[in-house]
Amino acid sequence: MNDARSELIAAARAVVGEMKLRKDFSAGGVGAAIRTVQGNIYTGICIDLGSGLGFCAEVAAIAQMLTHRETQIDTVVAVTSDGIISPCGRCRETMAQIDARNLACKVLLGEDREVLLCDLLPNHWLTQDGHMSTCPC
Repeated sequence: MNDARSELIAAARAVVGEMKLRKDFSAGGVGAAIRTVQGNIYTGICIDLGSGLGFCAEVAAIAQMLTHRETQIDTVVAVTSDGIISPCGRCRETMAQIDARNLACKVLLGEDREVLLCDLLPNHWLTQDGHMSTCPC
């Protein structure tokens, strides 16, 4: 595993730690870290609430990235206390819609495994109407 990958995984693991909010609600069971093409790292945790009101750790990290006026992701990882997990479909789509160039970002699926976001979103609609002239996948 390379140092950049290790650093990103460590940043995501550093924010994991489930906390109870109420009887059935919690936060922090999943942590995520994003490295932007500028080299900045942003983190976030999930919030699990009733009625679909919560959100994923990747979305929290994306919000932090956008707060700093950045949109382009180089690498993203999500972790639980048990290991690295793949982003859900909603998170994948959010990353693509924030900036179509994110279809070329690296998604860590293990300590030594990565894929491009476009591998997880094949034939994406943003690549078919001029938003992204060449998809790396």
